[in-house]
Amino acid sequence: MSTANGVRALVRRTHEERVLSALRAHGALSRSELARLVGLSRTTLSEITAHLLSRGAIVVADTDADVRAGSGRPAERLALDPGAGQVIGVDFGHRRVHIAVADASHDVIASGREEYANGAPWSARVSTAFDLIDRLSRETGVHYGALQAIGIGVPGPYTGKTGESSSVGWKTELAPDGVHDAFEERFETPVFVDNNTRLAALAEASNRSDIVDNLVYLRLSDGVGGGLVVNGRLVSGSRGFAGELGHVTATASGVACRCGKRGCLETVASVPAILAACRDRGVAIDTLDELGAAVAKGDPDVDGVLRDVGSAIGRVLGAAAMTLNPREVVIGGEIIRIAPVIVEQAAATIRYELYPIPAEQPLVVRPAQLYDNDGALGAIAAIFHQSPLLAGYPEPAAPASQHQSQRSAQS
Repeated sequence: MSTANGVRALVRRTHEERVLSALRAHGALSRSELARLVGLSRTTLSEITAHLLSRGAIVVADTDADVRAGSGRPAERLALDPGAGQVIGVDFGHRRVHIAVADASHDVIASGREEYANGAPWSARVSTAFDLIDRLSRETGVHYGALQAIGIGVPGPYTGKTGESSSVGWKTELAPDGVHDAFEERFETPVFVDNNTRLAALAEASNRSDIVDNLVYLRLSDGVGGGLVVNGRLVSGSRGFAGELGHVTATASGVACRCGKRGCLETVASVPAILAACRDRGVAIDTLDELGAAVAKGDPDVDGVLRDVGSAIGRVLGAAAMTLNPREVVIGGEIIRIAPVIVEQAAATIRYELYPIPAEQPLVVRPAQLYDNDGALGAIAAIFHQSPLLAGYPEPAAPASQHQSQRSAQS
């Protein structure tokens, strides 16, 4: 894309955002009312609204015939289409996929989760995601005719560039080959792929009135991943490995990890590892619900496991905090709500690790505020570029079919 075309696209996008914001704040408006509110000429406003109507982002709600004075022709009143999905955020985990659909106002209008077998091939995971997207449409009435882009989070290192992955030899985790192309072909819209925990970190840092410009994020799920916000930038590193805290060694003589090393934090603090440790202590626990029941009962063996996990997490995050000096350390994942002692123990360990560092404002160590679909929400934020943390973050590229159509039109 040329610089001139890029500037024009940015200007049009800015105008669209102003129009959509006005409709969100005031409800249905005529074009003349919109022009006054957003400060655009009628010609420019007409062009912007025509584009939004063609995409299905807005609809003609009614006319102003009931409130209009005089005998002139009634003017159409425009409104946001409440059923138009503009962006889809997808978060693939080891055992489940989360989907979130946002409208033109950036509000999530549909979301859901579906599980698949651990180690399922990516073709099966993608098929599960497609079925879930279709089901959300049937159940909520959301449609995808106005879809602008799709953001996808996947486990493991990712460069953050559209469709590019780092060549990582996980022993049990298949590389997400074909995911980008499968979504692009199905929906014929721009798609980008990045690490799901990095996107979760973006969601956590952005989901508040004041952006957190220095943050270390760790998510405990079927695997353990991390994300970093450093000096106001969401960082991925030279090859997409930045924030891979789950594969920092926590126990030198620990068990084998799927990455090929031994004793990684993931072998201690992932949900399957925590449940297995409870069973090793003689507590028959196979699910998070059963873990929650044991925590509520005050089982001392389970409490001991969770405190050991919190200490291991604290040592790894303490080292990261010593290195990066973040403003906040955030620990996420469904298990944190079930077992808050993990965060409490991690915070105590981190404070010990950081003791020599004087600080006017102590480091905040807290549980994540969002639920387990935070990666999908981060993907939506990345698409809308609604956070200053995304300076330099790549825009989703147009699908190959659009490039071919453009070349054909130019020849």
